[in-house]
Amino acid sequence: MAKLYFYFSAMNAGKSTVLLQSAHNYQERGMQTLLLTAALDNRYAVGQISSRIGISAEAQLFDKETNIFQSIKETLETQKIDCILIDESQFLTKEQVYALTEIVDRLNIPVLAFGIRTDFKGELFEGSQALLAWSDKLVELKTVCHCGRKATMVIRVDTEGNPVLEGAQVEIGGNNRYLSVCRKHFKEALKG
Repeated sequence: MAKLYFYFSAMNAGKSTVLLQSAHNYQERGMQTLLLTAALDNRYAVGQISSRIGISAEAQLFDKETNIFQSIKETLETQKIDCILIDESQFLTKEQVYALTEIVDRLNIPVLAFGIRTDFKGELFEGSQALLAWSDKLVELKTVCHCGRKATMVIRVDTEGNPVLEGAQVEIGGNNRYLSVCRKHFKEALKG
């Protein structure tokens, strides 16, 4: 029976690496995977999932307008899909996450979604909120704060490394813009 999995963490926990390893495991056994990633995340290359350790794979793009269920149904007309893996799933809409549940429940295809749970203000992303509510299995991938505790939060920093407290929820960036921290250091950053 297919399931919807949500692998979540702060940044730098290896989400993309785990996704690419999972895709490799399916492919090594002769199974067909479909990889998706957010169109707005163009840090490395458009239409590619890249890990900081240097591995990557081609992926189809989604944005807020993508009808994921219809896209998968059309793809199934020409090829088999044994598993769908989604990077940057925090950028999914609530409706798109519902579509993922339909893919699992009606098409019997497992979906593995990988994303960040909260933004730099400590608020849930829309896609993450829906995935936390509707996934069959939640898996936390862990990373470490500079103090050695488990990092569960993300802070946005300016060019001098100072915490940024205001701004749009989504601003694409890597280690130069975001730090993964424990809750204690997140709260200290919010206080300024």
